[in-house]
Amino acid sequence: VQLQASGGGLVQAGGSLRLSCTASGRSISRNTVAWFRRAAGKDRDFLAGIFRSGGSTTYADSVKGRFTISRDNAENTLYLQMNDLKPEDTAVYYCALSTTAIMSSRTTSSAYNYWGPGTQVTVSS
Repeated sequence: VQLQASGGGLVQAGGSLRLSCTASGRSISRNTVAWFRRAAGKDRDFLAGIFRSGGSTTYADSVKGRFTISRDNAENTLYLQMNDLKPEDTAVYYCALSTTAIMSSRTTSSAYNYWGPGTQVTVSS
């Protein structure tokens, strides 16, 4: 399984970016998928996810209302639309896929067994 994220970059505060994550070897629509990020010196944090059963979405409070997770099943690609970006959103962003996550574990990084290499997002003030 390979996950390849793209779309990161440098943006001014208040701007928008869309991250993409293309999967090969596993179906995004049949597994739980999510976006995490790690800021410098901090732990990796859950941002948003789509649960495999029913396709329900979950968001961290820090991004709710600003970020939107979606997927294109035909392209086997996961997206993260990020609006109203803030300097504190600066981090390396990772897409992840879990073949085993249950509803209670879907926001924990340990539930995900496949990870992309990360893409840097930098928000200037």
